[in-house]
Amino acid sequence: MALADKSASARHASDARPVPFLTPKRQAPTGTGPAQRAGKLWLALIPLAAVHSLVMFAGFFAPEDYAEQDRTLPLAPPSRLHFVDPHGRFHVVPFVYRIVPPPARPGDYLEDQSRVFPIGILVRGTPYRVAGIFTSRRHLFGVEAPAKIFLLGRDEYGRDQLSRLLYGGRVSLFAGLLAAVLSVTTGALLGACAGFYGGWLDGALMRFSELFLALPWLYLLLAVRAFLPLRVSPSEALLLAITIVGLVGWARPARLVRGVVLSARGRSYVLAARGFGASDFYLIRRHVLPETFGVVLTQAALLAPQYILAEVTLSFFGLGVGEPVPSWGNMLTSLLRYYVLSQCWWMLSPGLALIGVSLLYYLLTSLLQERLRIGQL
Repeated sequence: MALADKSASARHASDARPVPFLTPKRQAPTGTGPAQRAGKLWLALIPLAAVHSLVMFAGFFAPEDYAEQDRTLPLAPPSRLHFVDPHGRFHVVPFVYRIVPPPARPGDYLEDQSRVFPIGILVRGTPYRVAGIFTSRRHLFGVEAPAKIFLLGRDEYGRDQLSRLLYGGRVSLFAGLLAAVLSVTTGALLGACAGFYGGWLDGALMRFSELFLALPWLYLLLAVRAFLPLRVSPSEALLLAITIVGLVGWARPARLVRGVVLSARGRSYVLAARGFGASDFYLIRRHVLPETFGVVLTQAALLAPQYILAEVTLSFFGLGVGEPVPSWGNMLTSLLRYYVLSQCWWMLSPGLALIGVSLLYYLLTSLLQERLRIGQL
């Protein structure tokens, strides 16, 4: 009887096995989980690299110098590109007409259609310095004189808005990046010392960081800048903005790095290295700080757009880089006039550029956090 029961149970077990051609195959995960999202860093890195390349080589991409004025064309709208001339002929290369202000209607511009001006590539124009090393007159695009091309219009002084946007982005973007590097470096060093040594040093640094975190950063920024001289050169103003913004924001990176170091200093390989006589400097440099790389990189990507906004704020209030050197902040001061804000939409370009760059940085931060969460940083 027992033998019969065993054979019956074995038969039932064989019947319960899935038939290969009737069993659905498991599909490979094709969703948008953390690993898939973390692998798409290029979605943020490529646009950010393109934007920073544009502003780094602003002299080449800008059709004019940022200080060049044409007082006959204040607040001129963007140039219109044409492919068909008044005679109905189609042109493969786009062209523009010369813009002339009619004397009877100031502020209203007409196109002189008596002559077409094709857009040229790699044309000669206003000289500029390339990386401060040599001078060049070659620009990406332009038109033959006396016509001018201004794809983003002109400001109230007749200056090309696109050229000023690129040159101003060089100031605002790199000021924010350098301030983020300064802030993260300072915070990483102080946080590493606090977490590694502990004791009174840890308590003092953390209480000091809490003071910085408790104060509103904008008011703290303005208060520190108010103590410094207002009449400074553009380069000195830029250096002051970078230093102030970078030193004000060290507290949060320091606290995050301290937490990582507190965890890393008690690991077996750190204790083993200490047992072999390794110095504190060697332990911090070789074993502890590499553990903080992911946190530091993520914090740098998170702080960069905030510090770009801080530089824009300082320049907007007249406490940063001033005219004639462009910054996205001092370019936005034109919008304080109601006519410019309501009628000249192209003057909003610095604000739109600031929003776009900030979104790209926050996308990069999100992707870096995904990688940090799954242990790929």
